[in-house]
Amino acid sequence: MAISSTQTIHPLIQPHLALVSELCASGQDFHRRGWSLGTSSNFSVVVSRDPLILLMTGSGYDKGRLEPGHFTLVGGDAMALDPVLPRPSAEARLHLALVQAGGAASVLHTHSVDATVLSEACQTKSELVLEGYEMLKGLAGITTHETRVALPVFPNTQDIAALAEIVETRLTEPANSLRHGFLMAGHGLYTWGDSIASARRHIEVLEFLFQVVTKKQLLFGRG
Repeated sequence: MAISSTQTIHPLIQPHLALVSELCASGQDFHRRGWSLGTSSNFSVVVSRDPLILLMTGSGYDKGRLEPGHFTLVGGDAMALDPVLPRPSAEARLHLALVQAGGAASVLHTHSVDATVLSEACQTKSELVLEGYEMLKGLAGITTHETRVALPVFPNTQDIAALAEIVETRLTEPANSLRHGFLMAGHGLYTWGDSIASARRHIEVLEFLFQVVTKKQLLFGRG
């Protein structure tokens, strides 16, 4: 992303322009692929662990046309560090839960058609199972296609604080199933990684598999 010399950039954002550029490029790519249309989606990356600070997309911006002025810095209270910065999404609490309890360095949230449809179709089972696909090896820690990944499906809700508590609890359970991502019914995908690049790879892998599953269901009536 080329940053114009005429752009006014908040001094708190200035040190993080390389990360801003990476997230802008991700937004453009996701928009082009139909995964982040309109003002949907939100992206974040950790810029400090102590104190905890996230660089995050502000609420209400077109992710295919992100600029430095569309980013905010969010503290552990899910509030912007400076009121002049853009307002963070209410879903910042989910990003913080994934960072604090799950150890994520970057969290990406998309709204593709396939993720939206599958999340609704799998809501009664509370999970989407992906099994036997070579593409699964693109997810962190998986080395063979002979594996089973169950993505939890949570009901869509406006009570993000309550959902963040559920996510945080699940992340700390011994039988943690939130290893690679989760779906919100009728809403979209959350995934994360130890960098923007790894989180972006997880988006690509899972969105590919969502397309495979939806096409198999259309052609054969099964996933």
